[in-house]
Amino acid sequence: MNFDLTQYNKIFENKVRLQIMSVLMANDEYDFNSLKSILDVTDGNLASNLKTLEKENYIEVFKTFVDRKPNTRYRRTIEGEKAFEEHLKALEKLIKQQYK
Repeated sequence: MNFDLTQYNKIFENKVRLQIMSVLMANDEYDFNSLKSILDVTDGNLASNLKTLEKENYIEVFKTFVDRKPNTRYRRTIEGEKAFEEHLKALEKLIKQQYK
């Protein structure tokens, strides 16, 4: 069986990056500590995966201060939204091909 994986995005192959984008697709934005809590990952693991998504221009980073404490928030970009939706379509197509 021949699978068309042209829309499959290797960036989302990583479980944490897939989860981050899923959260950001369902919410306008999310802060670092909330992402860390909901995904149950370490600071370093989350930071490195966020950096990868940022380098691909799939997310935007906003740094502010709340009560003198730094607050870093993340939001999906239009490019990230499009890439994620295409990736999901590719996975759906792959699953459908399995059951033909």
